[in-house]
Amino acid sequence: MKINHRLLTTLIMFTLAGCQQSSQEIDVAVVPELDETVKVSVMSADKSPKAPEQKYSPNLEREKRMAAEIEDAILEGEPVYLSNGEYEFLSIDTQPESASRGAVVILHGRGFHPNWQDAIYPLRTGLAEAGWRTLSVQMPVLEKDAKYYDYLPLFGKSHGRIEVAIEYLQEQGEKKVVLLAHSCGTHMAMHWIDEVGDESIEAFVGIGMGATDYQQPMRQPFPLAQLKVPVLDIYGGEDYPGVIKMAASRIQRIQQAGNPLSSQKMVPEANHYFTDKGGALVSEVAGWLETL
Repeated sequence: MKINHRLLTTLIMFTLAGCQQSSQEIDVAVVPELDETVKVSVMSADKSPKAPEQKYSPNLEREKRMAAEIEDAILEGEPVYLSNGEYEFLSIDTQPESASRGAVVILHGRGFHPNWQDAIYPLRTGLAEAGWRTLSVQMPVLEKDAKYYDYLPLFGKSHGRIEVAIEYLQEQGEKKVVLLAHSCGTHMAMHWIDEVGDESIEAFVGIGMGATDYQQPMRQPFPLAQLKVPVLDIYGGEDYPGVIKMAASRIQRIQQAGNPLSSQKMVPEANHYFTDKGGALVSEVAGWLETL
């Protein structure tokens, strides 16, 4: 039997090309019909089989390890374990020395904890010194190497923690509750606001809003134009390029909401984590809170 080698070679190359294409990352912008769960599975896919479902559940064991490591090191404030009905999570309640002006719920960034030394610790203690009671909340975390798209399914799982934190402060007699979030915490906060609205908070502070990972853009803009409460958008002068690039569009949507107390501020020479700039960050946030 005579073999057509040219035809055989073409068929082999075509088959290999098809296999390579199927393993490449797919941009969700061109597949809008996919729902959230499918999008995350496709975007994080590689040559391996589909990731197991538990990958997209909070890593509670890691949360427990972090809580055990930091609880004894908490000098300012008291550790409080709240429950969302499924499991308990650590929060740190820091009260001012005199009567509080109100309360601030603080949400940390991706993979960190409520006593994280950059940004979160300065905010939870510095705002208390400025007269605000703060409740820094442990948000859902995954493994250390998890990326932005891996965290997308966890945004909905953060809702219960945010609501329980607000309810805890209200039960403690705090009538004015501000929601403050940093980095990935802002994604979780915006997802919650998009779902339930902003009626239960007095204001929102977003720090380093819009940070993602390389080739993992946001699936949709934050619902800033729909917020009725005052919004403070604050970022560093040396923040991630994406955060800085989107600053103009963020303030445009914030202004569309029409709240005259809303504002956008940039902290010069500060990076995304406000390393060694915690004092400047606290000063800007505390100064804006005084306008409420």
